[in-house]
Amino acid sequence: MKRATIIAKGDVQRVGYRGAVEKVARRLNMTGFVENLERHDVKIVAEGEEYLLNEFITQIKIEDPPIFVEDLDVEFRSATGEFEYFEIRRGDWMEELGEGMDAISAMLRSVKIGRESVELGKESVKLGAESVELGKVMIEKQDNHTQILTEFRDQTQQNFAILDTKYGRIADTMEKLIDEMRNERKESRAAMEKLTEAIIRLAESKK
Repeated sequence: MKRATIIAKGDVQRVGYRGAVEKVARRLNMTGFVENLERHDVKIVAEGEEYLLNEFITQIKIEDPPIFVEDLDVEFRSATGEFEYFEIRRGDWMEELGEGMDAISAMLRSVKIGRESVELGKESVKLGAESVELGKVMIEKQDNHTQILTEFRDQTQQNFAILDTKYGRIADTMEKLIDEMRNERKESRAAMEKLTEAIIRLAESKK
């Protein structure tokens, strides 16, 4: 068993990076924590089997906008076994709420770019199968963004419940955003199916 203390640098705060790290850690049976640092970096402490720890470090080097990890500063030591599970260490509720809003904003910008890429793919039918694959990647990103929005909604509800504050308007807004993302995903899938059919018909007509 080893411990890795990791400092992640780049676009790693206010973009959902801590949640992504927690998912990887849970999948690879890591224990430890992830937290924001004041200088805009993220600190990760993880313990586990050495070969799984190396895989963990590889997977958290995320370069998928809006998350972009420029560098991971890693220090290895012997594990202490002090952690029972892997957790996100959060700041005060106002900081977390602000970070969540920023993450949503970044997600929506990325989705807009994705939609524009799909439209570009439609106009480039003559480029063939490569355009179809590009569209599929954009749909997969929309799926990931929908999941992040759902998790943020749930966290927001928990924060406001603790403060005994009505969160109805914020929760409704989150529901509308998630519904809109799901509708856009359906439209993108339908568009990609039509695009695929057009390519197949074009290929068959040239036989």
